[in-house]
Amino acid sequence: MAGILAWFWNERFWLPHNVTWADLQSTEEAAFPQAEDLYLAFPLAFCIFMIRLLFERFIAKPCALGLKVQANGPQKAQPNAILEKVFTAITKHPDEKRLEGLSKQLDWDVRSIQRWFRQRRNQEKPSTLRKFCESMWRFTFYLYIFTYGVRFLKKTPWLWNTRQCWSGYPYQPLMPDLHYYYIVELSFYWSLMFSQFIDVKRKDFGIMFTHHIVTVTLITFSYVTNLTRVGTLILCLHDAADIVLEAAKMANYCKCQKLSDLLFLTFAVVFIVSRLGIYPLWILNTTLFELYEALGNFPALWVFNVLLMILQILHCFWSYLIIKAAYKAISKGKVAKDARSDVESSSDEEETVPRSKAPHSTVTTNGTSGANGTNGYLTGATSSEEH
Repeated sequence: MAGILAWFWNERFWLPHNVTWADLQSTEEAAFPQAEDLYLAFPLAFCIFMIRLLFERFIAKPCALGLKVQANGPQKAQPNAILEKVFTAITKHPDEKRLEGLSKQLDWDVRSIQRWFRQRRNQEKPSTLRKFCESMWRFTFYLYIFTYGVRFLKKTPWLWNTRQCWSGYPYQPLMPDLHYYYIVELSFYWSLMFSQFIDVKRKDFGIMFTHHIVTVTLITFSYVTNLTRVGTLILCLHDAADIVLEAAKMANYCKCQKLSDLLFLTFAVVFIVSRLGIYPLWILNTTLFELYEALGNFPALWVFNVLLMILQILHCFWSYLIIKAAYKAISKGKVAKDARSDVESSSDEEETVPRSKAPHSTVTTNGTSGANGTNGYLTGATSSEEH
């Protein structure tokens, strides 16, 4: 194991020429980032997750109820033993052949059976109350950490001149504020890595999972190799849009449509300016060109830049979805249905199925259409995760 670790952390790969790990050991005169510091992120991630549960239960939920957020979930499908058995044991999305067989067996028309399966699938989806609580938690955290990051960075020289990110590198002492900022951000994204399996799931779950992996990898490696100055710029830049996004989602869950639309359009502007403008011109410019000019070439430089370019590709993909939604908002007067909505609505395909038979017992229409506005759009994020 020691041999594998020694091979992985090869100095000639991760560090500039003539620099060794021994050179970056903390002393009484100066502290430098140490790999062991990252172990703090795991218990802290657990603490953040527990704080989240308490926050959602005792703060977010009372706020949601006070704002008249709908507490119940989607409309439930009427009990039916045969359809329930098919749903749980065979398939949640029956094909045309199975639908026709069930139609003959139950003496229901195909469209009613399709509606039952849609309602039954939606029945397992989270309620608006749960989604509001999740968004309020993320809004609160992003607001806190972004405010902290801005207050910290405005006192640093590298905020105003990115070349200062490489001045004296790698012998840049680790400031306590920077250490705290990094470890809290890393802990939060570790908590997202685990909680995303129980959070409200969106259609871009795989992309968000990739985003979280890239983010955690970047934070980890940049800390160990003391590329923390540029790391703080990246973290703060990505947190900005996530605050507005979560606020827009909360407004949507409260049925404040005009406010939700306004916040979504604001989010669209902030996201596109920060991710397609500032990020490539400010961050990628300094990591691709200024870093090379200051330190020359070493292998880890390209690893970091490849990961940063992956983030940029994700930014472009999400920007396309945002521009598409914003265009509909402007052209139709309100934000269109979220493409990642977790609740199904009637499909065009269903509408084309003729009613051949009446259901044996009354089946109500599905009242759980897809959430409008910015419902769940690009979480984490975004975040950045919303990074």
